[in-house]
Amino acid sequence: MNGLNLKVCGMKFAANIAAVASLQPDYMGFIFYDKSPRFISDVSAELIKYIPSEIKTVGVFVDEELDIVKKKVNLYQLKAVQLHGSESPGFCSELKSAFQGLEVIKAFGVDEDFDFAVLDNYNDSVDYFLFDTKTKAHGGSGKTFDWKILDSYKLDKPYFLSGGIDLEHAGAIAGIKDERLYALDINSRFETEPGVKDVEKIKEFVTKIKTTLSY
Repeated sequence: MNGLNLKVCGMKFAANIAAVASLQPDYMGFIFYDKSPRFISDVSAELIKYIPSEIKTVGVFVDEELDIVKKKVNLYQLKAVQLHGSESPGFCSELKSAFQGLEVIKAFGVDEDFDFAVLDNYNDSVDYFLFDTKTKAHGGSGKTFDWKILDSYKLDKPYFLSGGIDLEHAGAIAGIKDERLYALDINSRFETEPGVKDVEKIKEFVTKIKTTLSY
């Protein structure tokens, strides 16, 4: 996608997982947090292992026990883990060192009061940050945050941009001239119901991004 990666998160149902996989996004996310309406069942999670290898499968966890996260990584052959809770830098480091090649993404809900200094201790423990709209629900709100807040982000670590991204944001995304912007994370704004993605809308989004991006 012209230098930007795409992550489609919150996959839940077998047929829809296959349909989105056919679009070949760079990442597909699966939520292992039972309070989420997009919580994936063990039956559907078994399909993760059959997703084409060029797509990086991501397990999303919120303050889960380290041993359970490790078990899910092994069981479903996850290629990345996204941590959406208050996981410590040590937690991230231990998880990363436990698996060769596993990508660790640490998510943070940001608003105008967010202190970017908290990221300093994570810089050597994760591969990417993910910036989402701050909510009590750990993501999936469908709401954007003011992207100008990211002007206060001073580290070199690449990041995923998340939080209410929709078709209408393609032009604004093209206006973000930040080489650290590694990936776009789309979810609820591309759904017909929680966990069911609108494949045609995702196709349209990818086309818009490709035609508007200039770097």
